[in-house]
Amino acid sequence: MYVSEIAENEYSGHFGTYLKQAGEGKLLEELEISLHDFIRFVQNLPMDKFDYRYAEGKWTIKEIIQHVIDTERIFAYRALRFSRNDKTPVPSFEEQDYADNTDANSRHLQDLLMELSAVRHSNLLFYKSLSDEQLKRIGTASGNQISVRALGFIIIGHQKHHQKVFEERYL
Repeated sequence: MYVSEIAENEYSGHFGTYLKQAGEGKLLEELEISLHDFIRFVQNLPMDKFDYRYAEGKWTIKEIIQHVIDTERIFAYRALRFSRNDKTPVPSFEEQDYADNTDANSRHLQDLLMELSAVRHSNLLFYKSLSDEQLKRIGTASGNQISVRALGFIIIGHQKHHQKVFEERYL
């Protein structure tokens, strides 16, 4: 399954940005490749950048990695519910509240990357287990309709978005 197969009624407008950044590959391949690319990219960053903030009130690279982990867990949870045909709408989440309640800056970089890898591998196995019917199921999150397969590509695009932010604002 490719991102180009996702119809506009499978996601709300603001997620289109992440879908565009997800790449042109197949979902399962992109989930795996994007993880390895991200880890390699982060491991090549200068050590003095991990606690750097490019402006007052902005997150550090470690905080952004934790944000990517938290957000992937939330999107995967939504995908799980919708794939199982749970029709209960799920609320939005306030990313700043999550960021304010982590201790990302005191963590070792390798621990953050290992956690991201574990979360991604779990989600890769989850997406491998889904039928075409389950992938096309749609649920309501944050008041908007979204499909299970769109959430998979959004996970990828969200991570790539933050990698681009690293390149543009932290280096």
